[in-house]
Amino acid sequence: MTKNEGNMNLNSPLGARGINILMTGAGAPGAAGILQCLWQHSAIHITAADANPNAVGRYLVKDFAVIPKASDPAFVDTVLSLCREKNIHVVLPLVTRELIPLAQHGKEFEVAGAKLLASPAASLEIANDKSKLYQFLQWRGLDVPDFRVAENIEQFESAAKELGYPGKTICFKPSVSNGSRGFRIISHTIDEHYLLFNEKPASTFISYADAIRILSSKPFPELLVSEYLPGEEYSVDCLANNGKAVLIAPRLRKKMINGISVEGEFIKEESIIGYCSEIIHELQLHGNIGIQVKRSATGKFLVIEINPRVQGTISAALGAGVNLPLLAVKQALGLPVFEEELQVKWGTKFSRYWSEVFYE
Repeated sequence: MTKNEGNMNLNSPLGARGINILMTGAGAPGAAGILQCLWQHSAIHITAADANPNAVGRYLVKDFAVIPKASDPAFVDTVLSLCREKNIHVVLPLVTRELIPLAQHGKEFEVAGAKLLASPAASLEIANDKSKLYQFLQWRGLDVPDFRVAENIEQFESAAKELGYPGKTICFKPSVSNGSRGFRIISHTIDEHYLLFNEKPASTFISYADAIRILSSKPFPELLVSEYLPGEEYSVDCLANNGKAVLIAPRLRKKMINGISVEGEFIKEESIIGYCSEIIHELQLHGNIGIQVKRSATGKFLVIEINPRVQGTISAALGAGVNLPLLAVKQALGLPVFEEELQVKWGTKFSRYWSEVFYE
């Protein structure tokens, strides 16, 4: 028994003396909502952490710590020290770049008495690299968008031709990136005059000529070039237990701002649920997982990317009757998860809005 197990009564709903959670990425867009999920149970105490000393999460919790960025050699040791100092039971990382460094030291967190809510490092290496992800899933026999990988301008031009451009719309994005950074859609039917006067500057469309001009100007990171999926897009919140899907909740993305869902609806789309279950199994994912899928021109839902962590809009599922971050905590600590906690109120719609914190 670790020192932290002695602080919990595993027969009680969430431990008689409370559960201490360290949530990193306190400045993430979804941090406030995830805190609201965890605060649904009074036994939980949260220490929030971020590399930014003025991260919004600092002003939402009583206990905050500044930590180095994931790229800093001191990052893991600092988080481990916090776990020991704060008697942490569960580490909940919100930052994609933190996942692999933390997972590589999973045994050290276990020794410190803290459960790390993350998939194995080998799974994360694939899930966080879009090209490796498509290649792996294709190898395992799962459907993925038609794609090519390009490392230079010649390969990019060849990929575009092989994928059917200009007859077909294509898109590209860096194999490793955060959010929608680097994502662009190329279509010969783009009306640039219309885009200029009717779309905000953040439009993801780009002409083929502009793409070639920019990519030819200097070296670029490895790109995943693929067919463009024109249908509706779903963000799928999942709870996985070492490769087994425990709960899968697809939500239709009705409106997005800078890649973040602000309006949506939870829909029981069985084809998405089955597809995501297979992905979770093949990759042996664990904990809270986000999977983005979109309908192809042939009507199939295909993976766009995986966020192998708690997603920012996961708090929307509270309105549909499920508390996915809390379920992941209970699962990690071996606490009972009851059937009624896994029942999604399908058809629930949601809208998100901005709020503020004030400080001096």
